[in-house]
Amino acid sequence: MKYQVLALDLDGTLTNSRKEITAPTREALLDIQKNGKTVVLASGRPINGVAPLAEELQMARFGGYTLSFNGARITKCSTGEIIYNRTLPPEVIRPVWEYVRTFPGLDIISYTDTKIISGIRPNQYVEIESGINSMEIIQVENFPEFFNFPVNKLLISGDPQIVSGLIDPLRETYHGLLNIYLSEPFFLEIMPRNVDKAQSLQKLLNSIGLTADEMICCGDGYNDLSMIEYAGLGVAMENAQPVLKETADFITRSNDEDGILHVIDLFMR
Repeated sequence: MKYQVLALDLDGTLTNSRKEITAPTREALLDIQKNGKTVVLASGRPINGVAPLAEELQMARFGGYTLSFNGARITKCSTGEIIYNRTLPPEVIRPVWEYVRTFPGLDIISYTDTKIISGIRPNQYVEIESGINSMEIIQVENFPEFFNFPVNKLLISGDPQIVSGLIDPLRETYHGLLNIYLSEPFFLEIMPRNVDKAQSLQKLLNSIGLTADEMICCGDGYNDLSMIEYAGLGVAMENAQPVLKETADFITRSNDEDGILHVIDLFMR
């Protein structure tokens, strides 16, 4: 199979533990783009958290795409055009916020173009999100009233044991309305219905006339599972969550051992 598209998660996959793309991996990604391959950055990060890496990889020049908010928004790098955009039903923001407030130590956040909006009180995990995306945290008193514009996702953060206990009650309450899943043990994603990385990649492939069989997807976290299952070649990092490694077609080296470079060398050049 001649693979034409390489879809990459960012944290724990494309970037190493210092949140950097190593020089050998960067050069390999530039090389395959020069040879007509399409690179897609598929992340839970907001747009501003993905954009610097897309710029580093010159994706505007080569015609790449970014999937931000776990696929709720697809952006064409060459033009900045948003070619797919799904947002949350606005009526769910208040009840979800009120529910999360009943649990100690949790926070709920969403985003403007440039800032992280905290609905309760920022915890250590929100600080991680701030650092990853280089975005300032703003704490607001009335979280639902702040959002007088469409919201792509909510993120609940906190102690993994508490966060995991929210999954089933929220899924039961919002069945058929929201998509709810972990991206990390301490991050619970609240997404529009039928939005995940696989669904959005399918939309993208349809728009450019390619199929899943022509795509490699690489990831490490729970929110990468759908695209690993969907891809013609689903790749888990050596540092991936166990469920990804069990599901993947191939396990590459870790994100600190240029695992993406290894995939490119084996399957794309």
